[in-house]
Amino acid sequence: MCGIVGVVGSREAAPLLFDALRRLEYRGYDSAGIATLLNGHIERRRAEGKLDRLGEVLERRPLPGVTGIGHTRWATHGAPTEGNAHPHGTDRVSVVHNGIIENHAELRAELEECGQVFSTETDTETVAQLVDLNLKLGMAPREAAHACLKRLNGAYALAMIFAGQPELMIGARHGAPLAVGFGEDEMFLGSDSLALAPLTRRIAYLRDGDWAVVSRSGAEMFDAAGEPVPCEIRQSALPGGAIGKDGYRHYMEKELHEHPLVIGQTLQRMIDPATRRVVLPELPFDLRTVPRITVTACGSAFYAGMIGRWWLESEARIPVDADVASELRYREPPLAQGGLGLLISQSGETADTLAALRSLRAGGQHVLSVLNVAESTMARESDLVLDTVAGPEICVASTKAFTAQLSVLACLAIATGRARGTLTEAREEELVQALLDLPGRAAELFALQPAIRDAAAVVAEARDVLYLGRGAHFPVALEGALKLKEITYIHAEAYAAGEMKHGPIALIDRTVPVVASAPSGRLFDKTASNLQEARARGGRLLLFTDPAGAARMERVAEQLIVLPEAHAFTAPILHSIAVQMLAYEVALLKGTDVDQPRNLAKSVTVE
Repeated sequence: MCGIVGVVGSREAAPLLFDALRRLEYRGYDSAGIATLLNGHIERRRAEGKLDRLGEVLERRPLPGVTGIGHTRWATHGAPTEGNAHPHGTDRVSVVHNGIIENHAELRAELEECGQVFSTETDTETVAQLVDLNLKLGMAPREAAHACLKRLNGAYALAMIFAGQPELMIGARHGAPLAVGFGEDEMFLGSDSLALAPLTRRIAYLRDGDWAVVSRSGAEMFDAAGEPVPCEIRQSALPGGAIGKDGYRHYMEKELHEHPLVIGQTLQRMIDPATRRVVLPELPFDLRTVPRITVTACGSAFYAGMIGRWWLESEARIPVDADVASELRYREPPLAQGGLGLLISQSGETADTLAALRSLRAGGQHVLSVLNVAESTMARESDLVLDTVAGPEICVASTKAFTAQLSVLACLAIATGRARGTLTEAREEELVQALLDLPGRAAELFALQPAIRDAAAVVAEARDVLYLGRGAHFPVALEGALKLKEITYIHAEAYAAGEMKHGPIALIDRTVPVVASAPSGRLFDKTASNLQEARARGGRLLLFTDPAGAARMERVAEQLIVLPEAHAFTAPILHSIAVQMLAYEVALLKGTDVDQPRNLAKSVTVE
């Protein structure tokens, strides 16, 4: 969601802030702004739209000063206009904010009665006006900020600067992440370590409810009650130059081409090359006695979890529930004592998934998380983290993180099956070998771009698209439909192929492409029958399959994309890459903003 960055130092702040905001573009935004202290006074520059617009404003009206804050806004309260862009504030204080202040309406009414004059529609301005009132009442900046924090309900990460205080910045978090960066005679705040990567690799993460007083020489951290808390500085593993496009047109194109490497790195972390067996870190629970697993996540991560459920149930023979994280805690399902909560998130900060984690923890569940950010809030609150080793994923639509998640889940299914005695040694060797073959198979997919481009030309003309799959390929269809919606704005729906005759078949005519993920195997005949029915109604059939499947469907499908042969266990991973590639090619034809689709944010840090 929104991106925050702040600096207190000796160098000009605006260029540092602007570059850091560039690194936060992946989070999604619709306006941006920077505020600095100039001769003790607060000066702001803001712009609606992309950062280039803000860059033009800064060229016309430079913003000197060595202390400042910056923000990329994803609109919640108030339209995405320059007037509603952050930073907000008064002559005394300027504030940037990620999150939602749930009691802003009550606070606003109270503040207006006290004579505070509002100029925006945002909930964030309530924070600035409340701090401003506290300053008017004679409080020092840190007292004014702390008194304000006590009044706020909701989720927030905040950064504040104060007129006449060139060596002071205050940050706070409750439900949304915020990091403190330690430099040489300069200090930083950022929504994540990626924003700060070229500036420093020495990072401390505010715990939920904590706030920090930052100066050029360091930071003091306090809990919600104002009591000092220790500042644990970590060395970030993220290199400063990790976010270039490396000659690709888009981050998404680059990240699609990183699939083989990411899958290989993830498997290398989890498979012992000497024994060719899956090796998990030491577990704080016994997989043999876990009675049930609850998988929960959001978006593409949830679809990865659905495929993981298929693998865990088929190979480890353990009951698995799968719930969208935004629904889990409200459904309040009965949980088996000693069960396992399996959570999946790229960022480790997804608000709904984090809330589900806490709900599962309260229900007596062990917590295992599959994450791409080892320093995240979810990582700190889990019993065990399995890293996806995907590296920074900048495109809003997830690609390589998805297949890394699947690689981890496949290894977890094998390890669970071995622990529970449901896998023979021969079957384990077979599945591990299939995984080890996967990076090479994934690399072969890029030779299929001409065929995928031809299929994209059909899809790009459509207003509606139907995706079908069976078994573990139903979530592949869901992923394909989601990617198409996200980056092309074409309406797409995914169904288990057997459900087509239970309603969706009514939609099919010559204008509706039907995209199917159907490798040969035990479910192929059933899927082929469904596809024949779609073709008979005029549907334009685009089929992702393998050579054996292609031989049987060449007279039925309008477009055949023949994927490399793969084991049935790993085929969903290959097919996932292929449907992502299709969405990318369609987006190129449509001319949409591939990396930053409208209305979307990379990390959804508020509910």
